[in-house]
Amino acid sequence: MPERPYSRPQCQPDAPSLGRGLAELAEQAAACTPASCGATATALLPQDAPVDTENDRTTAATHPDLSALVSVQMMSGEGPILAALDTGRPAGADDLLHDPRWPRYRARALDAGVRSSATLPFACDGLTVTISLYGLRPGSLEKAAQGATELLGDLTTESLARDRLYRAALAQVDQLDAALRSRPVVDQACGIVMYVLGCDADRAFDLLRRASQRTNRKLVSLAESVVRTRGRGMERRLKALDQDGGSA
Repeated sequence: MPERPYSRPQCQPDAPSLGRGLAELAEQAAACTPASCGATATALLPQDAPVDTENDRTTAATHPDLSALVSVQMMSGEGPILAALDTGRPAGADDLLHDPRWPRYRARALDAGVRSSATLPFACDGLTVTISLYGLRPGSLEKAAQGATELLGDLTTESLARDRLYRAALAQVDQLDAALRSRPVVDQACGIVMYVLGCDADRAFDLLRRASQRTNRKLVSLAESVVRTRGRGMERRLKALDQDGGSA
């Protein structure tokens, strides 16, 4: 396969979910490559990325037998997908019948009737995507590294990465909004605790936090209860926590 760097075009709006985007990518890649019998698309997410199991499927294939070829590579740690991810360059085989590399992948591929394959890697903003094309006959699929399939991979990876960043930003905004909405009632509860125990604001907040942990209640829910009852009925519990000397 030829070695070449991958450039990134401008991000595209209106990206689909990760799972649907990979499925569409695999279908379109196969359609763009008449010499192939099908395609798979995979995604590698950052380790700390939140995953929506329903929408964030990380593998898509145009045929179940091809999905098994992805699985055997991930389980065995060998194959063109892993090679492409390691090097950032296209990887593949012109004829698996005579290619000694990746023995477990090779055996599974030949059992499925696949004789050749090519994998292209793409990366954007922490998201890494691969497109793998498969052929029933021996022969180079290196043309898959050029033209429409390459552009398709670049654009789809950009679009999926943009969508994930956008959804992460929305989640952060929701969290901040919830925090801002809950702040007044927490401040009121702290004021009541300060009055009941004669402590400062930091100590009052720490007591509410530990009471929340011990009762397995959200802090804002506990604060609402304190405000609603004006702290009545909680004096003994708060004083007991205060006497613990700061232990959780």
